[in-house]
Amino acid sequence: MLKRFISYYKPHKLIFCLDMLASLFISLIGIVYPIITRKTLNTYVPERNIKMIIIGGCSLLGIYIIRMLLRFFVQYYGHVMGVKMQAQMRKELFEKIESLPYTYFDNHETGKILTRMTSDLQEVSELAHHGPENFFICGITVILSFVYLTTINVYLSLILFAVVPLMVGVSIVMRKRMKNAFMESRVAVSEINGALESSITGIRVTKAFTNDEKELEKFEIGNSAFVKARSKAYKAMGQFHASSSFITDIFNVVLIICGGIFLYKELIDFPDYSAFIVSVTVFISPLSTLIAFVEQFELGITGFKRFVEIIDEKEENENPNAKDYPIDGNIEFKDVSFAYNEEKGVLNHISFKIKKGEVIALVGPSGGGKTTICHLLPNFYQINEGQILVDDHDINDFTFKSLRGQIGIVQQDVFLFAGSMKDNILYGRLDASDEEVIEAAKKANIHDYIMSLPNGYNTMVGERGVRLSGGQKQRLSIARVFLKDPRILILDEATSALDNTTEILIQRALDELCKGRTTLVVAHRLSTIKNADRIFVIAKGRIIESGNHNELIALHGTYEKLYQAQFRTKEDVIESLEKEIE
Repeated sequence: MLKRFISYYKPHKLIFCLDMLASLFISLIGIVYPIITRKTLNTYVPERNIKMIIIGGCSLLGIYIIRMLLRFFVQYYGHVMGVKMQAQMRKELFEKIESLPYTYFDNHETGKILTRMTSDLQEVSELAHHGPENFFICGITVILSFVYLTTINVYLSLILFAVVPLMVGVSIVMRKRMKNAFMESRVAVSEINGALESSITGIRVTKAFTNDEKELEKFEIGNSAFVKARSKAYKAMGQFHASSSFITDIFNVVLIICGGIFLYKELIDFPDYSAFIVSVTVFISPLSTLIAFVEQFELGITGFKRFVEIIDEKEENENPNAKDYPIDGNIEFKDVSFAYNEEKGVLNHISFKIKKGEVIALVGPSGGGKTTICHLLPNFYQINEGQILVDDHDINDFTFKSLRGQIGIVQQDVFLFAGSMKDNILYGRLDASDEEVIEAAKKANIHDYIMSLPNGYNTMVGERGVRLSGGQKQRLSIARVFLKDPRILILDEATSALDNTTEILIQRALDELCKGRTTLVVAHRLSTIKNADRIFVIAKGRIIESGNHNELIALHGTYEKLYQAQFRTKEDVIESLEKEIE
């Protein structure tokens, strides 16, 4: 783990070396004060040499000015190095997240992922800067000050040094407690961030259902867990700091008792004893910093471990021999079975063929596997059994970019990015010209609306398109697909959430979009797919009926029941209204 962490310093070798060199000089300057103090007390004061006392003090001032500049360099450039490493890790993490399979996002909340990209990496950045600096500066200062102490009185130095193993032992014991506590704290922070992300994203639903108290209750559960975890972490921190500070105080006790005995027995004179006390401060201070650094190390290393957990996740498994193939639009599912988990299968030995340009509708009860089929075609999930072919090529023989780049998807839940109308349409093909964007908008029946806005195509849509109606968002998504110009089109409940008037407008755009493309339509409103070339009725992971509308009605099976039930409901409503009027 540590070796892996160190590898991130490689792009910053120069600034790291300069930072360590500056730290070395800071350490060397730190030992000058006790040296000058001893010289002043032992020589200049007894000889009443005022000139050398002043020169010594001025020299010390000059050296301190140099140390000030060195400290500025270490603080500024050290932090810049840490931030650059943080940015490097964040970029690597983002690239990793972009390459993870659908299954990862099915099982991990957005807020928890964001925590790892923000607060966790912030702690890693602080460790990246302060870690080597503290270890280097304090380590050298401790060694130099101890060596200097032995030049004053070796026996008193050894007695004092005997306390160090006690401090190290306490640090090791407390470090383990802190490690576990900080990891629990990290998990609690990610949990509360996940809950916050969910609650804030769904704030409009909360207000619509007046469930403020319920959301507060859910938040309080996470908040209480956070307080509990942080309290445990602070308890470990408190024990650590209290114990290490107590050991530091023991140094003073040893110094008073042993130093007093040495003075009494004339094993050390008073000037040397005074210089020894000054030097001990130089020795203890960095030692305490090193011990306290354990806290920062645990914060940073737990953040790094959580970063590495995502980095080590398995990416989408693209075939190393995959190629870019042009698509005509012929599709075949051969004995395909699929399950999201081992407990329950979603598709069971599904087989069908679709010819180029055909419009195929998938209907049936919810949970039957319709949307799953749509997700498997672009290779979002790996099937358990069977084979999916596009133009006689296994979809695993396509590169992801090639396959998905030639498949367009319009879903019920439209996602728009924060940006302008133009930006969201351009997402279909980033290198498209303004004329192509406008043409796509016209085909999607959204151009006139966009032009009615003060800023036209530069109008901002708000977060997730919050400033637009459902129909406007859907038409933007259709314009995006028009611009992409795919060979295969998937319409997954594209109009089910719209009112009748809006549905008619969007259905016209979808009819235009379907022309010349192989199309899979998932629909609950069966009236919208009457003209499909074929209709597959899917239930419990199997195709139980197939044919065109008239053929399925003639079967008097499941499709007819679904179709009649849909219209019978409307007739019942009309009949009840007529009775009320009479």
